[in-house]
Parts: sequence; structure tokens; C-alpha cells
Amino acid sequence: MKQLDGENMTISALVMTLNLTGKRLAIEKNGEIVPRSQFSEVHLQDGDKLEIVGAVGGG
Repeated sequence: MKQLDGENMTISALVMTLNLTGKRLAIEKNGEIVPRSQFSEVHLQDGDKLEIVGAVGGG
């Protein structure tokens, strides 16, 4: 588990902070999947629980 400090941070800003820009991700906030198209609109609040899953390809 990782805790972040940041007021009014969006999921998009979180992705940049975690150096995950350009990765294929699914992000769940408090049990609800957040569509990629809404990453810049969804703001995080104290106590939110996130799950971030990245797609891994292989051959």
C-alpha cells in the first residue's frame, strides 16, 4: 500500500506521478472502474482506495 500527499489530485496526475504514463492500465477507485477517458476528471480524496492493474504482454 502506498499513501500519497496531494490535494485535489486527479487520477491522470497520479498516473504521471507514478511514472505510468503510456502504460495500458485499469484503475479502480473505491470498487468502481474509472474509464480512461475520465482520468483527468476524477479527483482523489483522502481515504480513497485505488487498485491499479497493468497489462503485461508476452510471447
